Amino acid sequence: MFGRFLTGALIAGTASLWLATASAHSIKAEPTEAVQASFDIIETTIATKGDSAIFTTRVRGEAGKDKPDATGKFEGSSVYAYVWPTSLDSGQIGFDKGQGIVALAVTFHPDFDDAAFGGKNRHVWHPHWVVLAEDKACGGGLKVIDIPEGAKPKVPETWPGVPLLIDSPDYPTSFKGDTVDVAIPLSLIGGIKGASYDGVTAGLKVNGNLHAPLLCVSNVFKVASGNLSLPGKVAPAQ
Repeated sequence: MFGRFLTGALIAGTASLWLATASAHSIKAEPTEAVQASFDIIETTIATKGDSAIFTTRVRGEAGKDKPDATGKFEGSSVYAYVWPTSLDSGQIGFDKGQGIVALAVTFHPDFDDAAFGGKNRHVWHPHWVVLAEDKACGGGLKVIDIPEGAKPKVPETWPGVPLLIDSPDYPTSFKGDTVDVAIPLSLIGGIKGASYDGVTAGLKVNGNLHAPLLCVSNVFKVASGNLSLPGKVAPAQ
């Protein structure tokens, strides 16, 4: 599924992919005035530093400034996200192997909590691992993969108990000026070394009928590479 989704982007972006991986570890993008400044990606990086992997996105405006409005109910509510799609396998983050596109997402959603162990997180930006798949029913073409009723897939210890392939680890996350950073111990994601990645800002929406797909990528604000070709390569910080 991942391969089918990216085939066109890989063909279209072969030259830019080679240049990006040959000349730099980060992905740089030209500012786009049509994109809201707080989501207008100008650089995305995943780099190892000491015993951690640092996920970083820099935007044209103030990172984290804009948040979705609260609706007062779960169904139909919105999520804003800074996302790093990667080449990691879902088995490397605690799910069954080969389930879909593995991405780290820093999200804000004021209408519901999805922290591990019943914690509260609707009031803060916070990180998730998500496993995505193509779905034409979603405005952005992707969904967070649903767990069918009665299914018992492998899930991480910090899975929040919702019927989605989503994890709610407590990774240090910071917003400073135009930058959002997440630090993850390499001991938890050893496979990140040498992995490929991209950067995305997006809006997601909970299905108004609470049926699959439960959580859709409804609006892609910007893709750092322009074509989701994952041209970034994780390497030691320079």
